[in-house]
Amino acid sequence: MRWWGRAECPVRQVEQDWIETSLDWLVAEFGTGRLRGTVVLPTDDFFPGDYRGGRDDIRAVLGRLCGHMGVDPARVELEHYAGDTEPELAAHVPMSWSSQGAAGHHRVRDGRSIIGIQDEQAAAPTALVATIAHELGHVLLLADGRVRPDRRDHEPLTDLLTVFFGLGIFGANAAFEFSRGENSYRTSRLGYLTEPMFGYALARYAWLRGETEPAWARYLDTNPRTFMKRGLRYLAQA
Repeated sequence: MRWWGRAECPVRQVEQDWIETSLDWLVAEFGTGRLRGTVVLPTDDFFPGDYRGGRDDIRAVLGRLCGHMGVDPARVELEHYAGDTEPELAAHVPMSWSSQGAAGHHRVRDGRSIIGIQDEQAAAPTALVATIAHELGHVLLLADGRVRPDRRDHEPLTDLLTVFFGLGIFGANAAFEFSRGENSYRTSRLGYLTEPMFGYALARYAWLRGETEPAWARYLDTNPRTFMKRGLRYLAQA
């Protein structure tokens, strides 16, 4: 029987189980210190200075995220590419393996991580941060040998890692975008988790941190914030 007023989990059972199990695994891999680390906000405190959307800005964001996620910048090489084309590859250089997601690309070459970012991503700072964080997640998971590249869920797991590393606001806000023109509308998705999954992942993340009403939730867009609140209510009564 469903009792009136009882909160329901915002995701399906299989998604709930995967999010909870995977977050527990991330805690075991990276520790409670990282779990309780800083939540990155879309503010000048974290991303100071003027932002013009050029390649220098992309490199600046990459540098800041390397620092936050504990990735040595010397391990990472940034490549730019336009539109839907692939990054330029040197034909004589062998590629170990690759994984490609929305708006970004990561591969290992000669022991270094090569991250490719579409130039057009720079026009959307939130999506840019989400994309770079995701690609740096590949460095921590794939390049560091924590998961195999043939693991079926490694892409959504990489999105979940960004939540665990305090960058979930950006992925959640960029997960679904809607824009309307005079005679048309456009929708787009970024990443591998849905808005409800991001919302519940953020709720579980806050719950593991002992936060019942996290102040950082106000930076979430309406949909992911609503799903997160539902998730927190669900976890409070579990």
